[in-house]
Amino acid sequence: MQKIKNIIFDLGGVILNIDFKETGMAFAALGIGNFNAYYTLQSATPLFENLETGKITPEVFYESFRKLVKTSLTDHEIMQAWNALLLDFPLERITWLKEIGKQYKIYLLSNTNAIHYNAFTKKYRETIEPKAFDDLFVRAYYSYTMGLRKPSREIFETILKNENLVAAETLFIDDSEANIEAAKLVGLQTIHLPTPKTILELDL
Repeated sequence: MQKIKNIIFDLGGVILNIDFKETGMAFAALGIGNFNAYYTLQSATPLFENLETGKITPEVFYESFRKLVKTSLTDHEIMQAWNALLLDFPLERITWLKEIGKQYKIYLLSNTNAIHYNAFTKKYRETIEPKAFDDLFVRAYYSYTMGLRKPSREIFETILKNENLVAAETLFIDDSEANIEAAKLVGLQTIHLPTPKTILELDL
C-alpha cells in the first residue's frame, strides 16, 4: 500500500449525521406516504437526479415535484420535509477533521443539491462555528455544481485531474459500498464506513 497524502471524504453518514427515514416521515405527515417511490439513498427518479446534478433549480424542482406527486404543498413545506434527513454535525468529528487536515490534504465529495447545501451549511454556522463549512477542506466538491454524481467513475477522475492528485496516494472514505467500488476502479485507496462506524474509529 502506497503512502497516503490525500483523503477525500463523503459527507452524509461520514461527517454529517443523516436519517433518511426522517424525510419519509415528514412527507408522510404532509400526505405523501410513498415518498420512497421517488427517492431513496440508493436510487432516484430523474427529477431528483436532475436536482443533484444541478440540471434544474430548486424552484423548478418544487414545481415539478408538485406535479409529480399531485400535491399543492408550498415550496417551504417541500423544503422542510426534504431537509428533515439532515441531522447534526458532531463536534468531535469536526475537531478530528481539523487535526487530520494538518497531516493530509483533505477534500470533500458529496452527492447533494442546492437545497440541502444551503441547509447544512447554515446548520454548521449556527451549531459549530461562524465560518464556512467548506473551509475545512482544500476544496469541497458537490454533485450539483459538478454535473456528476457518485458512483460515476468520471466524478473521481475529475477531482484527481483538477487537484493534480495521484490516485494511489489518495484515500476515499464513504458509507456507500457502490461509491467505494467506483473509487477503486480509478485506483483510489478506500475505506468503507457503514453506520454505526465513524471516522473517529479510523487509524490514520
